[in-house]
Parts: sequence; C-alpha cells; structure tokens
Amino acid sequence: MTPIHLSDIEQNRVISSSVRLHGEDGNIQLRLLYTKEKIASSVKRLAEEISRDYSGKELLLVVVLKGAFVFAADLVRMLTVPVEVDFVKLKSYQGKESSGRVIITRDLEACVEGRHLLVVEDIIDTGISLEFLNRHLSDRGPRSLRVCTLIDKVERRKIAIEADYAGIVSKGGFLVGYGLDLDESCRELDAIYEVTEYLSPEV
Repeated sequence: MTPIHLSDIEQNRVISSSVRLHGEDGNIQLRLLYTKEKIASSVKRLAEEISRDYSGKELLLVVVLKGAFVFAADLVRMLTVPVEVDFVKLKSYQGKESSGRVIITRDLEACVEGRHLLVVEDIIDTGISLEFLNRHLSDRGPRSLRVCTLIDKVERRKIAIEADYAGIVSKGGFLVGYGLDLDESCRELDAIYEVTEYLSPEV
C-alpha cells in the first residue's frame, strides 16, 4: 500500500484513495474542506471560550467516541481550567447513513451528579444521537450540561438542538479526517475532507 501524504492531497484537491488510503477496502474520493491550520484556529478559539466561561470551576469532559478523540486531545491541552476526562461510545451510523436508532456501547465511569459536564462531539448532524445522550446524562443529575462540537451541520438537523460551543459551521456532505471516519477509515488524516464518491467493497 502506497502511503498518503497530505501535501499530495492539498496539491490535487481531489484524490482517489483506493490505493493510498485503503488498499482493497473500497474506493473513496475526497475533497479538502478544512486545513489543519483552520482546525487548529477553531480549537484554540473554543478552548479560550470554554476556559473563560468555566473560570474557577472544574469540568468533566464527556468525550464521544470514537470520532471526537483527536479533537478532545487537542482541546483539553489548550484549556486553562481543571478538567477530568471520561468517555462514552454511541452507535447509530453504518457507512454514510444514520440508522436513527442510538445505543450506548460504552458508558461513563465517572460520577456525574452535581458536576459541570461538557459533552465533546466531533460533529453534530441530525442531532438524534446528541439528544439521546443529553437525556441520558441529564437523568444522572449534573449541575450543568453543555455541548461543544468541532463541526456543526445545522442544516441537517432533525431535532431542535444546539451546540453551546461550535468550531466550524459546515454545509459539506459526509466528512472524514481529524478523527472522523467512514467505516473506520480516514481518521488519521490531519485535515477534514468531504467524501465526494464512495464505492463500498461489497459493491
């Protein structure tokens, strides 16, 4: 498998990743949407806003796996308030489509009651998963509950729910890179791309 280099992607703008990304696991074409510099700037701004709003308080970051792990790792290192980090894992997507049914496959280990919670998402799309998670957390008695997302696709909402902190408002289609995946691929890319064509290996 030939390794992929970000410079190749940025130069060509659209790439065929059948060899460079996945070998025989399907064919994907990507279009660069947000550079690593744009992402870093957005994360820095979010960290400053959160640190200001929670000055003098301790935060419990609820990181939604798997997609938000890269974003959360960068965000937490820029915060200037004390934080504890825990993880929750939800399942609703298969391929590029949401099933509409959300289940928890990994729950929090930390105590939630009476604490300031900040849910850290990679992307808010339909809002179905986030609404499910918020209800689940609210039932456990947190002192406050807010949401931070790197990517906010407001136009895709099916449920009226908003992020308290949003890095990038996007109109793009299915996004990958910087932790976001397509069937567990493309998380390692350090920029964010729109999938313009996808042929699954089953086809």
